[in-house]
Amino acid sequence: MSMKKTKKWMVMGITAALVVGLLAGCSSSEGTDSAGTGEKGAEQGPITLTWFDGNTKGEPFTDAVAQQITEKTGIEISIQQPTGNPTEKLSLMLASGDYPDVVVMSRGDASLDKYISSGAFIPLDELIEKYGADLKEMYGDTLTKTRYTDGKNYYLANWYGLDSDPVFGMLMRQSLLEELAPEKADGSEPLTTDEFEALLKQFKQKYSTIDGKESVPMTMNGENMGANLGTFKGMWGLKTYYDNNGRLQYDVKDPKYREMLLYMNRLYREGLIEKEFAISKTQTWIQKLTTGAVFSTPGAYWDPGNGNAALKKDGGEKNQLFAYKVVAPGVDPAQTTFGPRSSLGWDAIAITKNNKHPEETMKLFNYLASDEGQHLLLWGKEGEQYTMVDGKRQPDPAFLQSFKDNWDETVKTSGVRKWLWFIKNGLDPNGQPYDMAVKYQRSEVDELAIKSLGDSVWDTAEYDNLNPDGGTPEALTAQKVKDIMDQSITRAIIAPTEAEANAIFDKMLEDMKKAGDEKVEDIINQKYAQRMEVWETK
Repeated sequence: MSMKKTKKWMVMGITAALVVGLLAGCSSSEGTDSAGTGEKGAEQGPITLTWFDGNTKGEPFTDAVAQQITEKTGIEISIQQPTGNPTEKLSLMLASGDYPDVVVMSRGDASLDKYISSGAFIPLDELIEKYGADLKEMYGDTLTKTRYTDGKNYYLANWYGLDSDPVFGMLMRQSLLEELAPEKADGSEPLTTDEFEALLKQFKQKYSTIDGKESVPMTMNGENMGANLGTFKGMWGLKTYYDNNGRLQYDVKDPKYREMLLYMNRLYREGLIEKEFAISKTQTWIQKLTTGAVFSTPGAYWDPGNGNAALKKDGGEKNQLFAYKVVAPGVDPAQTTFGPRSSLGWDAIAITKNNKHPEETMKLFNYLASDEGQHLLLWGKEGEQYTMVDGKRQPDPAFLQSFKDNWDETVKTSGVRKWLWFIKNGLDPNGQPYDMAVKYQRSEVDELAIKSLGDSVWDTAEYDNLNPDGGTPEALTAQKVKDIMDQSITRAIIAPTEAEANAIFDKMLEDMKKAGDEKVEDIINQKYAQRMEVWETK
């Protein structure tokens, strides 16, 4: 082919391409969307984002709430349900680079830092500035406190804002407490540890058996030592770490921790704590509570669950286990720490570098985090799940009751409280709780816990996730130290004498030191100092 003919065909080809391009531009201009507003052209259709959330149950994003989200934002979500252990799945995704558009993971997950440092999560600051006005207003200072060490935001917290509800308490059967110490039954005055010990002895003496069963002054769930120790730590005002003149150390190094453990050991030796508690499983523990033979147990006020339901059915409201405050010697009742809560939330929600629509994704985030989005996620649709009365939301009574009758089915069919993303604790601008299903209408157990222990809530945020990064030698050391503590603490509680309990505790501290606990504490203090520096930088 001659050069002249070649040029001719090139000109014709370019001209044709320009014509096609112009026609394509004309045909698509009318369907252009300001992404995330729900005004997408029919030809383009919704964007689909892949979304990993280990908290989900594999339900498709098709319920009424999900449909409303898509209608409002023009985005559909494809839930990537993990098979097996979500933590293992997160590690596999990171290793392969095959991660979805959005990842929701625990803020305490060891791989969070790896996702950030490897570049798997993109920085969100510019996206928030451009598309996150509502989000910024809702999150406020939380955005400052969740910044990474480089000063950037790589995730948004979930369940953020300090929850004012308490957590742990000494759970006691109110009907029995009214008999043994009626002045304490309404929860207005705390018990001292001496009073509580005397109460257990009084119960044991008065009720050797209940309904033909051997009575149990106190049982504990051996499968949840965190709740058991959290309750007793609350009595002594202990926190995540022991602040020893400005240096953070393991909590067991606080002299008050030894006092606490020796108190537990005394209760055990006196036969006031059930002998077999250490091998008790959660199901067994619940079954024991339902028999009505147990007077008390440590734990979160909601832990008895079905156990309390059975007790209430058998003997009425006061037959249930209610949470009470018990205070150790020398501790101000207002300085007890029964309510460890993090204002920075449970989860991290991030956009990955594989996401082809980061702007649209941030617009979705902004909508879900907004006041309107939160009410859709947690209350449902106006006119269906609630109505507005005098400027306030009023849930449909039948819908509210359905959560009490069959929580799982209500969540599944309605979509309300199913997609728990960007959730803010506390009250909305109208003074109503965002979390309608849990906090709009409180149970008698909830109300007494709040009354007895509401002033013991404290913010754990500054101490969250300070342990060594996963996969490092120091992380292995930290695990060894934890194993030493876990094994020694239970052995100290069940020791046959106080002297032996003390000896076990001393040996624990020695073994921790040999294992390298001070190296772990060095990292904890380094991370703490870095965090304080980030928080102080506005």
